[in-house]
Amino acid sequence: VCLATGPRQDNGIFYEIRTYDIKPAKMKEFLGMINEHLHIRTAHSELVGFWYSELGAMNKVFHIWKYDNFAHRTAVRHALANDKEWQGKLISAILPLVEKQHNEVAYLVPWCQLGKPPKEGGVYEWVTFQMKPGGPALWGEAFAAINAHINTGYTRLIGVFHTEYGLLNTVHVLWWNESADQRAAGRHSAHEDARVVAAVRDSVRFLESQQNVLLIPLQCSPLK
Repeated sequence: VCLATGPRQDNGIFYEIRTYDIKPAKMKEFLGMINEHLHIRTAHSELVGFWYSELGAMNKVFHIWKYDNFAHRTAVRHALANDKEWQGKLISAILPLVEKQHNEVAYLVPWCQLGKPPKEGGVYEWVTFQMKPGGPALWGEAFAAINAHINTGYTRLIGVFHTEYGLLNTVHVLWWNESADQRAAGRHSAHEDARVVAAVRDSVRFLESQQNVLLIPLQCSPLK
């Protein structure tokens, strides 16, 4: 049995996925501070997107940061620790609003490039699959269910990530839809599509659990 992470992109680029639980009464204050001051943070490294949860989880924010390699991240973290404006205007202000922090390091799966929505607006869906041990080398081809959903045309794939640090054999899929209702109607139709049904039946043998979260992008998010 192969327990390795499996194949990844042909470079050192990885993504740090951060999830914060915010105190329920403090979410509005937290989001306001992020929108006002996050430019200080993005001066140091590239932000892919920043969202808050609407359905499937409560009082959570998700943000994804891109790094060229681990040395790049180390240099960025060192610079942030010495950035007095970042520490003073944002970190010291938001930490009392945060209940819990979690981070993961993930690679894009080999066959996926990071995408963009066709227009601003709309909603995002963050789907987390916990797969059986073995990595993409074991279950990568069975993930054809994603392509089956793409082929139905109702949704736009943004990225497929698999973890390197954090809970292993986790796959996160980020989708974009025009609205929650458009997503609901499209998903209903997709599960009557023979291509989707066949792909899901093939991939479910590798699946241990799945969670879906509807996300709303912040004003400061590059992916809107």
